[in-house]
Amino acid sequence: MSWFFLGSVAAAVAVVAVALLRSRTYAIFRGVMLGVHTLIASALFPRFAFIAPLFVYLHAMVYLQSLALVRPRLRGVAYRSLVSLPASFFSCGTALGLPWAIAIAFGFEPWAPWLPYAAALVGVAQSLTSRKEEVDLVVADGADIPGLRRQPRGQERVVRPLRVVQISDPHLGPFMSVRRLRRIAERAVAREPDLVFLTGDFLTMESQRDPEALRRAFEPLAALNGRVFACHGNHDHEAPATVARAFERLGIRLLVDDAAEVETPAGRVQIVGMDFSWRNRAARLHSVCSRHPRIDGALRIILLHDPGAFRRLPPGEGDLVLSGHTHGGQVGLVSLGLPWTMLRVLMNAPDHGFWARGTDRLYVHRGTGHYGFPLRLGVPAEESLVRVHAGRW
Repeated sequence: MSWFFLGSVAAAVAVVAVALLRSRTYAIFRGVMLGVHTLIASALFPRFAFIAPLFVYLHAMVYLQSLALVRPRLRGVAYRSLVSLPASFFSCGTALGLPWAIAIAFGFEPWAPWLPYAAALVGVAQSLTSRKEEVDLVVADGADIPGLRRQPRGQERVVRPLRVVQISDPHLGPFMSVRRLRRIAERAVAREPDLVFLTGDFLTMESQRDPEALRRAFEPLAALNGRVFACHGNHDHEAPATVARAFERLGIRLLVDDAAEVETPAGRVQIVGMDFSWRNRAARLHSVCSRHPRIDGALRIILLHDPGAFRRLPPGEGDLVLSGHTHGGQVGLVSLGLPWTMLRVLMNAPDHGFWARGTDRLYVHRGTGHYGFPLRLGVPAEESLVRVHAGRW
């Protein structure tokens, strides 16, 4: 066995031992992730002997980042530049290198073992930027679409559409600093929207303990008093009080299975905010819709973090449902103008863009940030102004 493999195993065991100070679940999770990473990296290492010091440094950062998350907190730019970003780059490239590692295990010499790391480098750039867009959506047009399918955005235009900015899944943490999210909020205000919708997953384990971080990041939205509404994502249930305090201080209305009505320059809008839930979704959605029935003459917008729950929404309840959660699929070919994402391969759920089921319409935001898989790749983050053209409003 090589010194690289033995050293990696020792480092992984040390991280798992320390991770037990946080929780047994976290230790098991890190043990599995670092075990797989160690096996792949060890297989690839001999092909990178010409840059061994750089390979070892990047590899070590993966273990250091895992160790630091035993006591997660927001960290400064130096740590993110020297540890967090290199660790994310290398863990992503190594994960993508699995086919190469399998080929090596069967005695083959694979072509271009550097390719997964080149792809990961592109992913770093995409994870630190977002695509500015303007999107036109036609809703409430009376079209009854069978099943659940992607929907053309439509050609009908009204004189004064509803102007909406959606911020979803910022995941304040290693790739989304307070400063970066604040700039995104500033640009949202500058677009002069009628309404801003925040559709969940504001925090990560690194930002949950800092009650001021989210407030500082979203502070520019305070200028849109009475025009900003939010719903919970799954990660927000890990620190709901942090989210509630930040939004209360900024005048952002957090709708937890609740509804609001607002007059806009484009007309009256009814907003229903669904709390996040894994269980009994159909019953919960039906209950909320029953407690907050449609208002005549108002466009009905539903904030629903997970688009997978769209199928469970009672028919005819959502002129426009706004979701996030998927990060647009996170890995795919969207940057090349193609709709394919890894999420659609693994799951039969809406991943990004405009969808229809019956008369209901769903827009899945690609996400402002990301979390989980180390990087975005081929699916850019989204900063869009959505113009909503309602045919029967």
